[in-house]
Amino acid sequence: MASQPQISLVPPFTRETAVQKARKAEDAWNSRDPQRVALGYTVDCRWRNRSEFINGREEIIQFLTRKWNRELEYRLIKELWAFDGARIAVRFAYESHDDSGQWYRSYGNENWEYNAEGIMHHRHASINDLPIKESERLFHWPLGTRPAEHPGLSDLGL
Repeated sequence: MASQPQISLVPPFTRETAVQKARKAEDAWNSRDPQRVALGYTVDCRWRNRSEFINGREEIIQFLTRKWNRELEYRLIKELWAFDGARIAVRFAYESHDDSGQWYRSYGNENWEYNAEGIMHHRHASINDLPIKESERLFHWPLGTRPAEHPGLSDLGL
């Protein structure tokens, strides 16, 4: 039995590789493991996340540690919006709650730029938070990777 050829997830991106890159990023973020997530970014990566500016992997790890200590039971879905060359744009939503039990659905857009090795060196994220009731949650898989059969953002009407 012949094995499938490995698809290279480096620029220039095709629709297929951009979708795969977005899903790999989603899976990493759903791990809620700052060390794992940080490996997807260059050592000197530059971020804008909301109004915070982050420089390099060490600051990414610190940021994500703070984030997931605050945003409990975090579940994320990303969806490809556009791609060109070494750039990918995604839209996303995630659900989490704070330590008081208040649930939120956070909506956002990210613009990503990659180096020739397929490692992200720039990430720009704009995010808005919407308080929701627990009964309004739409992301119900066990913590970790979203199952393949779970609907995406468009399927959920988001």
